[in-house]
Amino acid sequence: MSFPRYPEYKDSGVQWLGEVPEHWQLARIRSFTRFCGGGTPSRENPNYWNGDIPWVSPKDMKVERIAGAEEYVTEDGLAASTSSMIDEGSLLIVVRSGILKHTIPVAINDRPVALNQDMKALRFAKGSATSDFFLRWVQGLNDLLLLAWAKQGATVESIEHSYLAETIVPLPLPAEQDAITAFLDRETAKIDTLIAEQEKLLALLAEKRQATISHAVTRGLDPNAPMKDSGIPWLGEVPAHWDVTRFKQAALSIEQGWSPQCENFPVEEPEEWGVLKVGCVNGGAFDAKENKKLPPEFTPLSEYALKAGDLLISRANTKELVGSAAVVPFDFDRLLLCDKLYRLRLALDVCLPNYAAAVLGTREARSQVEIAATGASSSMLNIGQSVVLNLPLPLPAVDEQRAIIDFLQVETGRLHTLSNGALRAIALLKERRSALIAAAVTGKIDVRGEVPIEEQAA
Repeated sequence: MSFPRYPEYKDSGVQWLGEVPEHWQLARIRSFTRFCGGGTPSRENPNYWNGDIPWVSPKDMKVERIAGAEEYVTEDGLAASTSSMIDEGSLLIVVRSGILKHTIPVAINDRPVALNQDMKALRFAKGSATSDFFLRWVQGLNDLLLLAWAKQGATVESIEHSYLAETIVPLPLPAEQDAITAFLDRETAKIDTLIAEQEKLLALLAEKRQATISHAVTRGLDPNAPMKDSGIPWLGEVPAHWDVTRFKQAALSIEQGWSPQCENFPVEEPEEWGVLKVGCVNGGAFDAKENKKLPPEFTPLSEYALKAGDLLISRANTKELVGSAAVVPFDFDRLLLCDKLYRLRLALDVCLPNYAAAVLGTREARSQVEIAATGASSSMLNIGQSVVLNLPLPLPAVDEQRAIIDFLQVETGRLHTLSNGALRAIALLKERRSALIAAAVTGKIDVRGEVPIEEQAA
């Protein structure tokens, strides 16, 4: 679909904005905006929490309209903090969070709220900007604004208030802003529906992959094979000719590695030494890029270098990821095991590493790992060596293990191809969404005449 341009344009004076419609006003944000910050009531006073006032923080900013929050504060809590009540219809923006590496979350509150210290609320002077228009403006120019607003030298990602306040915004009259946002609401809703369909497909493919792996390593490939009770309630029946043992019966050794204070970036040259990050096993596939460079002042402990066939298991991670496992495909002489990973070396005449990794990835094994994991916070749970070594291991002969691995490579490869197609579709749809918003809110296209079909019919 193509859209007309405005009849006349003028130079905005801002390089990354370019030309804007002749009749649009150019104004610095500070000239039409009142800013409000937030704060956190003391956690030590229970009377400040679990009240009726939504306390919005970056973790609530996953939607465009805010009707509530994960946490609520009381009036006493609000009075005792540096936060204040934010009127409904304000534009909420995250100004300090790791998410600012790639996205500036913005939303409009549908009810009065309080904010934490990582948030700001923007209230616009009547007749200047509408919250709906400014929300779309930030969304459409997200990547440019991340560069323009980034606080220099900050230890965490944050927006520099002065950069934000001094930014020039091209503003049509409020009635035209309303026409633009109404158009964008309709068009982005269509795109969001298509994205949701692709995300649903991704979830179905992930479930299919999980079910395929679980069935193969607990029931085998022969649908006519006689079955027997495994003796383990959560495992159920297994083929009658399989053994049911424990991982410790197949393990020659188990160890965890070394985690010195490394750089915050991965190795770039083959001669550099790196230490793995725990995320190298997420998703059941080994990712060598998940590492941190070892500073030159440290002497590498070469005994922790990776060898082909090493079975790596995360011993410390979130509930969903602790116990994730993957096999190192070939030697990495200068990549070292970290202390948040276990390395199992298996007796290859008993159990193949890729088969063991597949077992650890089943929903049955994962449920046992999650039950056994310990820790004070769900963001970092731990499993001991005994948890891994005592996990039940349904075990066919090595030749059958190899056949199962070959089968899973084909089937999961096919599902992976389909998933990649869905991911590409989502990326293109999001790119289209962002480009459409940017074009509309900067006047590169004129959407004032885009009347909804239902209105045409009326």
